[in-house]
Amino acid sequence: MDQVKDKLKVAVIGMGFWGRNHLRVLDEIMDAEVVAVCDINPERARFAAEKYGIKAYVNSGRMLRREDIDAVTICVWSTNLASEALKALRSGRHVFVEKPMASTTREAKRMMRVAEERKLILEVGFIERFNPGVRRLKEMIDGGEIGSIVSAMARRVSRWPERIGDVGVIKDTAIHDIDMMRYIFGEDPVAVYAKAGSLRHRRFEDYAQIMLAFGGGRTAFIEANWLTPYKVRRLIITGSNAILTLDYITQEMTIETEGQTLTPREEWREPLKLELQHFVRCVLEGREPLVTGLDGLKALTIAEAALRSAERGIVVRL
Repeated sequence: MDQVKDKLKVAVIGMGFWGRNHLRVLDEIMDAEVVAVCDINPERARFAAEKYGIKAYVNSGRMLRREDIDAVTICVWSTNLASEALKALRSGRHVFVEKPMASTTREAKRMMRVAEERKLILEVGFIERFNPGVRRLKEMIDGGEIGSIVSAMARRVSRWPERIGDVGVIKDTAIHDIDMMRYIFGEDPVAVYAKAGSLRHRRFEDYAQIMLAFGGGRTAFIEANWLTPYKVRRLIITGSNAILTLDYITQEMTIETEGQTLTPREEWREPLKLELQHFVRCVLEGREPLVTGLDGLKALTIAEAALRSAERGIVVRL
């Protein structure tokens, strides 16, 4: 497929809450043109298609027979992500797939293999990497402004989401922070220990505490649950010279050093738009995305290790 184009023609698979957000944002991106949507619910697909004047499908295989689709974004249930992604990759389309990328690491590896064989871009939807607050934080860390990282703590809690029915809080929610810890520390953890359980959901865990051990005695802590009556998305980085606190939602940062506290202000920008703009440009320019299939595989591997740790009550070496 031709990599050099003025505009990328995209189809969106999955017209649930997040898929509709993909559609809205892609419609705002000058370098992209959404040509089709797909959902197994005919009414949902038709409603979205009519709103944007495009074609609706209930079968993604039939949609992918079209020759004018360059890439797809996939926003279906976690258990269906791999099958839809593989279908699109095997048809020669570049793929943006939402986290957790696949149900298992085996599926994730298969997706990576097909993308590599066909020289296609496979990007995984870890949206926090595109949060402007994270970008500022990462620049400060890489520039040595907070000294050496000692520890990091993430809190991602909220009410039970009605749309979730196929995975628990670790693969759906905490996996964002697993990826963030890899990104911030600039390396993979060497071990994981987790506690998790279920208070409201019979099939899956709805709360978890995860500890990731990194080299040099550095540690990351992740709290995630679907039990809290309010939404929190917060990251705290403790360095040898300063402490950074980031609110993912407001994108506000606090920098605490000896003798002063700073709260730099910047314009709020939508992370999803930045993320999908990046995907579009990577496909058009033929370059590797910030979040690759390998990043998705590594985060999923750590999430599965956390689930094993919680089930067996042991530290899992990675």
